[in-house]
Amino acid sequence: MANQQVILAGGCFWCTEAVFRQLGGVSEVESGYIGGTIANPTYQQVCSGTTGHAEAIRITFDPAAITLADLLDVFMATHDPSQLNRQGNDVGTQYRSAMFPLDDGQRAAAEAAINRWNAEHDGQRAVTSIETASTWYPAEDYHQEYWDGEGQRNPYCLAVIPPKLAKLRKGFADKLRAE
Repeated sequence: MANQQVILAGGCFWCTEAVFRQLGGVSEVESGYIGGTIANPTYQQVCSGTTGHAEAIRITFDPAAITLADLLDVFMATHDPSQLNRQGNDVGTQYRSAMFPLDDGQRAAAEAAINRWNAEHDGQRAVTSIETASTWYPAEDYHQEYWDGEGQRNPYCLAVIPPKLAKLRKGFADKLRAE
């Protein structure tokens, strides 16, 4: 079976990229922008909150090694899908919780993942949107693999990413990339 891609937005792309790069079956995680109104947006434009884009990641994965359902469950578990247009101190539509399905099968899987999360979190509701995938714009080079380099010296990343990675290791140890 050929590799597939899925596009997810769960707040700061540095933080979501760091999580998904740990998973077995994932061959690439690219940070970028999707869902906005201007072509070729820059980081500064997206951060202004005026373009409509979300900071997102595009994951390339082998569905024989990790299922889309597993990826979506990791996504829902490693950010707060009940927060509207924010993740922690990151506030604005550019930090929304969203899935951008690339076909009807992914749309159904996204709906199922939200329903599973809602069922497991009595009293909370996910506000994660399912949005039609539009043009994908890769983020600038310095954003790619950020945690593996500059991110480990960035106080913001040091505060946010290790707890996400701990949650990943605790809840999805069987999905981690072999060392």
